Amino acid sequence: MSKLVSFVIPCYRSAQMIGGVVEEIDRTMEGTDGYTYEIILVNDASPDDTFEAIRALCAGRKDICGVNLAKNFGQHAALMAGFRHARGDVVVCLDDDGQTPANEVGKLLAKLEEGYDVVYAKYAHKQHSMFRNFGSRINERMTRIMLGKPKELYLSSYFAMKKFVAQELIRYENPFPYVIGLVLRTTKKIANVEVTHREREIGTSGYTMGKLLGLWFNGFTAFSIKPLRIATVVGVASACVGFAYGIYTIVKKFVNPAVPVGFSALMATLVFFCGLILIMLGMIGEYIGRIYISMNNSPQYVVRECVDERDAK
Repeated sequence: MSKLVSFVIPCYRSAQMIGGVVEEIDRTMEGTDGYTYEIILVNDASPDDTFEAIRALCAGRKDICGVNLAKNFGQHAALMAGFRHARGDVVVCLDDDGQTPANEVGKLLAKLEEGYDVVYAKYAHKQHSMFRNFGSRINERMTRIMLGKPKELYLSSYFAMKKFVAQELIRYENPFPYVIGLVLRTTKKIANVEVTHREREIGTSGYTMGKLLGLWFNGFTAFSIKPLRIATVVGVASACVGFAYGIYTIVKKFVNPAVPVGFSALMATLVFFCGLILIMLGMIGEYIGRIYISMNNSPQYVVRECVDERDAK
């Protein structure tokens, strides 16, 4: 019996590119034995005609579902929306810009057949900009330190997972989803396969520095308490440094009373420790703010419209 593969693609400013990605999936899956497929295209409130392009792709096809979000909720919220519309035994996530090679999906599917639960594509040579590559390195370091990612595991936006993993991910209904964190807390049977990374032919990446910073901050505040523990350690260390400096000042005054107690040193110390206190309070406030937003049932995403003829007769 053939397995159903659900391709989930978050879309943003991809009106000119998404058709080519769908065509490549069609060509690839036609030559792949043992699998049928469906495609879920999630428009993350693109300012261009992306959803009109998606609507045109859905017309007359019962294997494509188009989801239009009411506002821009971010890539990970768009992925979660796609997961909830996916019906496959396997869910494959890839980008809308053609840089992730849909024609190499067989490598990911074959690795899943070896018994792994999630398989991430690994790129020997990434064709992203220097800015995006820098962001990827920061993200890799953050997930390793904060979320316990194995050092040898490479994470990317092109990955495949079994149905039970996708079902576990969609159990998370709070705002600020972070798919990598959800995957890492669901299973440890994760592998990599090498695929080719292409250059972007049209347009530029939708990620800005602000969006990347927001994604990283969301990752370690929503799925880890290590920042709070680090804050505690830094606070204790700072208190010890302050106490030691106070002892040093007293001893110095007794040993050499003529030495003036430096006003500048005192002010520098006050500014340093007050700055640390404000940073720690801000971090605690971020956690409390997220708790508050979650308690107010802030939506993970809002669907404006869905074009789905998969059940049409």
